Parts: sequence; structure tokens; C-alpha cells
Amino acid sequence: MDRRAPRAGAASGTVTAMTARKKRGRPRTTFFSVLIVLVAVAGLGWYGGGDWLSEQFAEEPAEGTGPRDVTGEVDVDTARAHLAELKVDEWASMRGYSRDRFSHWRSVDGCDARQTVLERDGENVTMNEDCRAVSGSWFSPYDGQTFTDPSDVDIDHMVPLANAWRTGAADWDDERRADFANDLDRPQLLAVSASSNRAKGDQDPSQWKPPQRDYWCQYAQDWIEVKYYWELWVTEAERDALADMLDTC
Repeated sequence: MDRRAPRAGAASGTVTAMTARKKRGRPRTTFFSVLIVLVAVAGLGWYGGGDWLSEQFAEEPAEGTGPRDVTGEVDVDTARAHLAELKVDEWASMRGYSRDRFSHWRSVDGCDARQTVLERDGENVTMNEDCRAVSGSWFSPYDGQTFTDPSDVDIDHMVPLANAWRTGAADWDDERRADFANDLDRPQLLAVSASSNRAKGDQDPSQWKPPQRDYWCQYAQDWIEVKYYWELWVTEAERDALADMLDTC
């Protein structure tokens, strides 16, 4: 083995090699630094800091977006798309029609559907032991009136029973017609002033619109949603009126 002192060039190479080793050692230091940060982040999540982290890294919502309005209004584009899918036809005959073919009001958890809607749509509603609304406050979106006497409030069928009969329901059995007349899952039942409900009668939007013009958008969307779900058709005039009402949205 050669024990002579290293030449200057060799010494230089040794220093260079040592320097290289030091440089190669830096990633290891970086690794431990990253590990420490990850442990700290995990600790925040464990001790309830997750909400803080979510706030820091959450994306800003796009302008104009947010939770859907509590009125339950559907997307206007969806309403337009559903309107375009509805069958367009003439009214069918009223032969055989009777409101009795649409049995209502059905019992819902011990209360009939009418009382259920009064409780749902009112404010500070008091129900008696017979499950009847005896006091409260009800706002009628059709005409903007507010009532405190439940006898002044009607439950409107968004799509009137007679209109449904003329646009497809005549072919249903009585059980399906009863489901339609007591539908609490779609916007088919609404507490409104007795006067506006009776003015509407069995007319479609080409014949009658709510006096409150700022409710036309919601009214059209609700009408379309009911007809779309129950697969009822519309007349040409009805379709055009609904499209015009959606233009107010």
C-alpha cells in the first residue's frame, strides 16, 4: 500500500468529495423538516384545528354562487329544459271528471294534508288537539296579503285538478289521482288567500297569473316541476305563457 502523502491535486479532490457529501446530505435535512411540518399539521387536525386549515386552503366561491334560496326555487335553466320536454297537446275532454276522483285531504301523521300545509307554510302556527290550525300568520305569495285567521286561507293545487284531468290524469286510476291531489313532495300544495285561489280556479298560466308579478318566475317553475314529475302535458298557449313567465326570472 502506498503511504506517501497525497499530492495537492489529491487533497483538492478529497475536499471536493467532502463538499459533495455535505451537499448530498442537505436533502436529508429537508426531509426531516417536511416531516416535522406534516406532524404539526396532523396535530392541528387532531386537536380541532381542521376548521382553521379548511379556511386557509378553501377555494373562494365563484361570484354569485352559494346555498340555494330557502324558497326552494329550482334552477331556471332546468325549468326551461323540463318545459321543452313536456308534451304539447290539446285539452282532453272533461267527461267523467269530478273532484271526488282526486280524493283529498289524506291523513299525514295524524293530520290531514290541508292542516299539514297550513302548519308548514305559516309562522307561529298553533295546532289544537285535533291537529287543526287555530292561530298563526300566513303570507299569500299570489297577492301579497297576510292573514291571521286560517279560515281566510285556502290550500291551492298549483296544477288544478281539472287541468290535470284534461292533460293526462283522466287516464290514471283513483289511487294515483289521490297521490297527485295530496302531493307534499312537489310544490303542488300552497297556502294562499282564499280570494286568489278562487280567482285562479282551474285556469292555466295562459288564462290566469298571480297578481304579484314578482312571483311569476317562481310560479312558472313550480307549475313546470309538477307537470314534469307527473308527466302531464301542456297546451301550446300554456307552454308559451310559462316561457314568458320564466323570462321574468
